[in-house]
Amino acid sequence: MLTADVAIAKYGLPNETGSGYLVSMILPFPMRLSWLPKKTIKSFQCHESVATQLIQIFTAILHQYGFSEIQRLGIDLYGGCFNYREMREGTSLSIHSWGLAVDLDPEHNTLRETSETAKFAQPEYKPMIDIFYRYGFESLGRERNYDWMHFQVKS
Repeated sequence: MLTADVAIAKYGLPNETGSGYLVSMILPFPMRLSWLPKKTIKSFQCHESVATQLIQIFTAILHQYGFSEIQRLGIDLYGGCFNYREMREGTSLSIHSWGLAVDLDPEHNTLRETSETAKFAQPEYKPMIDIFYRYGFESLGRERNYDWMHFQVKS
């Protein structure tokens, strides 16, 4: 998995504003803010090197499920991408500091959720997770069995 040290070596040091490496990515379907679900977004900022991959991922998810099923399953609940910060319970920078990770439906896939409790661990989400892998991302839930909301670019 991509670590902060590898990200620094590959992408350089991040900064608080994302200046020099963030781009706006237009989504193929609207997403709801997980903390304010009545508010929808049509784009979000990510690292320029993963924008095309993320567009491909969300387009493939739309084709796999259709928009109404995406909403029913909560796949459209956006939890964030760029956020310059240290990892929770750590001192290393989070991969979100580069905009190289995206969180989906954080309320039902919290940091401490395991395959026993996380919503995204259920069989109906397997195609979604497989799509992330197909386009060069990986699931922290699948790899480490925690933080099932978190999908990040492979190292």
